[in-house]
Amino acid sequence: MALKACRVCNFLTDEKKCPMCGGEDLSLKWKGIVIISDSERSVIANTMNITKNGKYAISVE
Repeated sequence: MALKACRVCNFLTDEKKCPMCGGEDLSLKWKGIVIISDSERSVIANTMNITKNGKYAISVE
């Protein structure tokens, strides 16, 4: 099954609803993956406003 990106928080999932924020606006059109394993210390997570560990799309259409 193809991964979908949440348009609200950019989280990648194969579910029908985003398990991270509960959003239902998911897209198959996304680019790039960033995996956050320590959201509190990650500069990338801070830049992308990510507060929870997980797999995220860099950009979502």
